[in-house]
Amino acid sequence: MREMTACCGLMCNECGAFLAKQNDDNEKRKETAKQWSEMFKADIKPEDINCDGCRSENGMHFSHCNVCEIRKCCTDKGLANCGVCDDYTCDTLDAFFKFAPEAKENLEKISS
Repeated sequence: MREMTACCGLMCNECGAFLAKQNDDNEKRKETAKQWSEMFKADIKPEDINCDGCRSENGMHFSHCNVCEIRKCCTDKGLANCGVCDDYTCDTLDAFFKFAPEAKENLEKISS
């Protein structure tokens, strides 16, 4: 599977929702839903765990991706990800990086 960097720097090809959808893996859906429900203190169901990748235009997205400010900004600017943005890094990304430092590491490799 090829490497896919989401707008925010997370790796789509390592994401539980992406892997579950691509492999039609119901066990991965259950595992990811349980993990994310605990992590985000939300009620996430296995049927919610489907995604074709952040940059997919016609595919499925995890529900948060549809309201993600980072994804919307990147899409509106027509960018592959935030690492190639002239405004990198911004307040929204900096706040996100506190939650997902690995995303910052990924984008730093792209932006340099």
